[in-house]
Amino acid sequence: MPSVHVCSLSRLPETVAATGASHVLTLINVGTPMERPAAIRPECHGVVGVSDIVAPLDGHVLPADAHVRQILDFVAAWPREQPLVIHCYAGISRSTAAAFIAACALKPERDEAEIAATLRRASPSATPNRLFVEIADRMLGRNGRMVAAIAEIGRGAEAFEGEPFHLALA
Repeated sequence: MPSVHVCSLSRLPETVAATGASHVLTLINVGTPMERPAAIRPECHGVVGVSDIVAPLDGHVLPADAHVRQILDFVAAWPREQPLVIHCYAGISRSTAAAFIAACALKPERDEAEIAATLRRASPSATPNRLFVEIADRMLGRNGRMVAAIAEIGRGAEAFEGEPFHLALA
């Protein structure tokens, strides 16, 4: 099974090229300019317009069930024949939360703590958005285990932008 690759907006073109990805999932503030890589067909590009916040903030879009549903639906539809790239602006919070959610959704038998530990090893700066994880935990019926797993790995190392990494789904 191909892996999920995570990167920032600035590293998207090179990550798609290096991985041979067929699908891209973008989690970005509404109105942020971005260009879909030419190698990605329009129907293979999902865009979730949401801010990286955990409480309401004027002028921003708070993560909600509909945003997590978009992630879950996109990942479920991904044929897994080639890699998937998930990115946000910095490659630290929204995209790492979505990668964790994808791994939990696609491998329901896999232990959440093991997935989170794998995420931390792959990305020292990963700091998955807590609200995304809370919503997904409820929607996937994980009974708080996803939230606990992310709390266990704690906040990632300070970084302006995360280094691209991959999260194996096996």
